Amino acid sequence: MTRSAWRRIGAGVALGLTMALGGAFVAPTAPAFAENTQVRDLEYWLNDYGFTQAWNTTRGAGVTVAVIDTGVADVADLTGAVVGGTDVSGLGSANGQTPVGEGSEHGTLVASLLAGRGTGEGSGVLGVAPEASLLAVSVAFGTSDATLSNDDQIAEGIRWAVDNGADVINMSLTRNTLDWPPSWDDAFLYAFENDVVVVAAAGNRGSGTTEVGAPATIPGVLTVAGVDRNKGASFDASSQGITISVAAPSEQLVGVVPGGGYVQWNGTSAAAPIVSGLVALVRAAYPRLDAAEVMNRVIETADPNGRVVPSPIYGNGLIDAAAAVTAAVPASTSPEPAALLEEWIRVHRRADTEVEPTPQTATQVPVAPQEDPALPAPSVVAAWLPSPLTLTYVTVPLLVLVGFGTLVTLLGTGATRHIKRIRSKR
Repeated sequence: MTRSAWRRIGAGVALGLTMALGGAFVAPTAPAFAENTQVRDLEYWLNDYGFTQAWNTTRGAGVTVAVIDTGVADVADLTGAVVGGTDVSGLGSANGQTPVGEGSEHGTLVASLLAGRGTGEGSGVLGVAPEASLLAVSVAFGTSDATLSNDDQIAEGIRWAVDNGADVINMSLTRNTLDWPPSWDDAFLYAFENDVVVVAAAGNRGSGTTEVGAPATIPGVLTVAGVDRNKGASFDASSQGITISVAAPSEQLVGVVPGGGYVQWNGTSAAAPIVSGLVALVRAAYPRLDAAEVMNRVIETADPNGRVVPSPIYGNGLIDAAAAVTAAVPASTSPEPAALLEEWIRVHRRADTEVEPTPQTATQVPVAPQEDPALPAPSVVAAWLPSPLTLTYVTVPLLVLVGFGTLVTLLGTGATRHIKRIRSKR
């Protein structure tokens, strides 16, 4: 999982969080202090990236987003947001709202950025899709007490989310490797075949992930890079890679932790739910679009911001929420997410695929093997006749050798006689 670092606003107590699938843990860098002001005033991305304008069209009502993370706690800012959940670790509660595992605050932070309701007029965290519904899927990272491995928890969480009505799945996590386990093939394919948009964080350079890691490398996933307050590449908080789709703010972001406190944090873990919320807005505004067309709308309306795109740093540019829900966008010409992943599986997993026996038809009846036919009787004449083998490897080469020797002998004899005639004339 991507690193997240923060300080409590106005509390003066520094908190740091590092999480990674596969047990790779690295120390986070020291986070910056946040000003002790109203939380809503710190949510610069709502205006800077067009969300307040997009809300004139939709706030995400009717769309369900699954947050596969450490669990989403019951806090005031998320009242009414969580409509279902589960725990796939064996350590949490059945509704997915008991934080579990390493850095258990993470899931609540992610959820608040995505669909926070605030705590009143102008107070509390307001998510980018404040009327979207959430499914809380709790995963226990960094612990050996879970009933399933982290990889298997993720696979099971995806399937549960799809079966329980998710339109979007947010994955603010990374394996810190380019590859992923075969169990994810079926899980992600299941999501794609059921028209679910999967959004994944690119990972954080500051935690040792210099290049994008899975699930952000899986074909068909909408991968999110991070930028700073000035819309420049967040080199400490965002990895690079050719699979990046779009970029979103990943620094000086405000979220809610279990218990209701507010913290400021950095990382693509925070950028991903902002994009997941944008996907929810697009799905709400255009309910007839399939997953591929929804992603196409987010990508096509991204702002290059004066840069050459696509690029391994910014993808296709910075998200623009207002344009994503209102602009005229050409139809997508890209393959469906399921087709992309199926092709990858066909090419890269074929060595692992067992060759299945040809099924028997009704007319195919197993029979006992027959005895080998008897060998032909030996023939005296045949023994003296050349076979194709002796002709090729014995007779023909021998004739060539004899012919060459004869030619050399004749030339030598002729030369000798010619020399004798010359001498006799002298």
